[in-house]
Amino acid sequence: MSSIKIRSKRKDGKTQIRTLIAHPMETGRNRDKQSGELIATHFIRELIVRHNDKLVATVEIGAGISRDPYFAFMIEGGETGDKITISWVDNLGNSDSADSFLK
Repeated sequence: MSSIKIRSKRKDGKTQIRTLIAHPMETGRNRDKQSGELIATHFIRELIVRHNDKLVATVEIGAGISRDPYFAFMIEGGETGDKITISWVDNLGNSDSADSFLK
């Protein structure tokens, strides 16, 4: 199961893309409540948005973003059946990708 949820909505010749990503987004400054040890840094460092396999945005992200981040983008155009792809890579080399088709 993907860590990425994608929702899109077309309006007035534009498409709004909203995404919610399940990720811990640890800064490296929080402590484990039981052991008191610092929790290792773990955050999404790059988010990529594609529309019909064309690059729309590459976003560099830092550790200061909250857990399970939400992002929204507005793009020009968009037709029924167009493919939206969201992918991410974190600082530990983990990655995920998901596709959604415009309705």
